[in-house]
Amino acid sequence: MKRGLITATAVAGMLVGVAACGSGGGNAGADGFKGQKLTVWVMSGSNPAQWTEQVSAQFRKKTGATVEFKVQQWNGIQQKLSTALSEDSPPDVVEIGNTQTAAYAEAGALAELGDLKKEIGAGWNDAFNKASLVDGKQYALPWFAGNRVVMYNKRIWAQAGLKGTPRTRGELFKAFAAIKKKTDAEPLYLPGQNWYFLDGLTLGTGADLVKRQGGKWVSNLGDPKVAKAMDLYKRYQSFSTAPKNKDEATPQQAEIFAKGRTGALIAMGYEAATAVKANPDIKEDIGFFTIPGETADKPEGVFLGGSNFAVAGMGKNQELAREFLKVALSKQNDRQMVKESGWTPKSAEMAGAGKENPAVAAAAPAAEKSGGTTPLIPQWAAVENVPNPIKSYMTAVLNGKSPAEAAKDIEPEINARLAKQ
Repeated sequence: MKRGLITATAVAGMLVGVAACGSGGGNAGADGFKGQKLTVWVMSGSNPAQWTEQVSAQFRKKTGATVEFKVQQWNGIQQKLSTALSEDSPPDVVEIGNTQTAAYAEAGALAELGDLKKEIGAGWNDAFNKASLVDGKQYALPWFAGNRVVMYNKRIWAQAGLKGTPRTRGELFKAFAAIKKKTDAEPLYLPGQNWYFLDGLTLGTGADLVKRQGGKWVSNLGDPKVAKAMDLYKRYQSFSTAPKNKDEATPQQAEIFAKGRTGALIAMGYEAATAVKANPDIKEDIGFFTIPGETADKPEGVFLGGSNFAVAGMGKNQELAREFLKVALSKQNDRQMVKESGWTPKSAEMAGAGKENPAVAAAAPAAEKSGGTTPLIPQWAAVENVPNPIKSYMTAVLNGKSPAEAAKDIEPEINARLAKQ
């Protein structure tokens, strides 16, 4: 029976109580689950094929149970996940974006996992684990994280007479101009609503999309530093004919790249696999480099995006869910995620796993010197709900409004969402 969308004020206490008493699941030990099935929600593109295959096999061997991965789409996922976590029979384990975890934890929808973190994640970097903590308690476990790089078509760059890769923003724009002049390819495919890239540019200016004012969180979209970031985004987008009112998943930009008519994308490392799946012939043409900044010593600002795994607070299979997390987040399988999808290693001992994936090497400099994230506050998740007002702001600016005018139009909506409890 559905109970509707989770709200922190109405449901938190009830769900916390259920999470505390519901973890038994009626089985003791990893060998008492034979014949059972665990449901795990993952987002489209998150679980690579080999990782999924070996996790499934190891989980079945260890527990006697099977795991069913149900792939979800990002559009509308917060509403769908909120509803699912408030039902009597929620998915057992869920993937949650690292910027959204705090909201579900505050609502009491997630089981506490502090003991499991100590058991399997003692060596994880604090930066990876930060988004799993709320008020010092562990309500999720980090699955993966990474940042955007330039994914480029080496064949098209060679046709434009380009050698090597740009080390500054100015060199990058000159390369785009050369592709436009000397080839019939599109220099860059950048849809108008890749707001994660905008957030990285904003972080690079020393600003943020929200700020603390009068004891509450409010929009910071009107900050001149944010306007500077949006002007820079506009410069990037001028090399693209992609729609100004779409994001990178509508359609999947990697599938556009796979057609072989695009010089570059601002992409996550895993998008190479998406392109190769759509067109295997493009595999040898794909290269990566760090998004260059104004000077060679500091890359462009990047959003450190990723996902956590969480256990549903009202789930009936919490012990089995914990066994799944022990398998899925083992050192072996974390290494596989890095190798297969290009994510940043989350501990020093896994650094070697990235050597086989050039996207990892390209992402590392920006992650270290220019990376950041949106505020890890419960109120932030509401800002990302569809329709995302920051995306509307971006489209408005790209269609001719000044950043100040567009911010003035959008900020009341952002502030209303941030004010919701």
